Amino acid sequence: MAKFEIVMPRLGESITEATITKWLKKPGESIAEDEPIAEIATDKVDSEIPSPVEGIISEFLFEEGETVEIGKVIAIISLDGEAVADDSSTHGKEAPAKKDEKKQPEKTEKTELKERINEAEEIEVLPAKGSSGRFYSPLVRNIAKEEGITMVELENIEGSGKDNRITKDDILAYLKTRKEKPAEKTDTAGQVIKIEKTSHAPDVKPEKGDEVLAMTRLRKLILQHMIASKETSVHVTSVIEIDVTNLVNWRNKYKKVFEQREGEKLTFTPIFIQAIAKTLRDYPILNSSVSGDNIILRKNINIGMAAALPDGNLIVPVIKNADHKNLLGLAKSVNDLAVRARNNKLQPDEIQGGTFTITNLGTFDTIFGTPIINQPQVAILGTGAIKKKPVVLETEHGDTIGIRSMMYLSMSYDHRIIDGALGGMALKRIGEYLQNWDVNQTI
Repeated sequence: MAKFEIVMPRLGESITEATITKWLKKPGESIAEDEPIAEIATDKVDSEIPSPVEGIISEFLFEEGETVEIGKVIAIISLDGEAVADDSSTHGKEAPAKKDEKKQPEKTEKTELKERINEAEEIEVLPAKGSSGRFYSPLVRNIAKEEGITMVELENIEGSGKDNRITKDDILAYLKTRKEKPAEKTDTAGQVIKIEKTSHAPDVKPEKGDEVLAMTRLRKLILQHMIASKETSVHVTSVIEIDVTNLVNWRNKYKKVFEQREGEKLTFTPIFIQAIAKTLRDYPILNSSVSGDNIILRKNINIGMAAALPDGNLIVPVIKNADHKNLLGLAKSVNDLAVRARNNKLQPDEIQGGTFTITNLGTFDTIFGTPIINQPQVAILGTGAIKKKPVVLETEHGDTIGIRSMMYLSMSYDHRIIDGALGGMALKRIGEYLQNWDVNQTI
């Protein structure tokens, strides 16, 4: 019987495992080529696994909710139309030895004794499931083993993953607080008085009539990411107001032509991204990250654009090498990523590797805001709503009042490496690229 093994695909350089959140088929059902077989989730994004072949599903090797290492076999598909479960399967733990593999040498009493001594010297390996029934991924167990975290201690860590599962970020955040020793002082008798650290977050109790909503997995990840950013970077936000009348008039002139020709809308976002990409070439320090006492200047300009999801959560797809794309290319990339973000079709690689982020506050008619830096980046730009207002115009014949399209740009940056003067100059440069828009260019 011809069989095909579906493995957990590689989802990005930094991703080593993924959780199977839902099987979209059942054993015995047929599946077409490229038809999704499972929904999976990582610490970064949710996505689907398509079947590379057509056939009958023979067996699933993992249950829903289990976390699987990249490269592990997760399902078997029969290619000849016969769906028979393979009893020799070990559910992704180890593949059976092939006939052409060399036979392992028999163990002697000496080798067995040596193995028992080695096992006794190793730290106790944590089981995959605790007494609570919660599953722990191999990555989490390895970190716990290296840091000497016991199973009892592990069971008390709150997880942000599906079904309260502990992610890598959860255990690393716990280790950070675990290593902070409580302050000590002595009393008059010389006895040590331990002062326990208290949380700044109040313990809020729901009252009668209140509705308690459990945070989604993605909302928990956003929460952790935002708190980590505020604890890492010294945030400073600069704001400027710019005149984008020429830009607005240019877009009004070409947006219908663009939609008829390309079948897509021409928004302001690709225009903003183009201005940012030019500015990052002018001020490369904004396209960097901080690592200890070092500043890493990024070679590639990868601009993330914050996108609101239908459920109210946020995701940041990334346009790679944005400075290498013309306005048409940027418009295509922006529209494609925005649509797939709303439909939960993004690949993990498409939300990683960003070096600068833009968040379009004007989408919700907000005039300006103070965005939080997307770590490990050092700056983020907020674009406010474009509003018509009376403005004083300086002419060679004197000042006059005119109706202009105005907007605010607000940029938050990491004051550890970007001073106010540099941040202000870079923000002004973005504004100049938008204010001095060439109305004669085409797209």
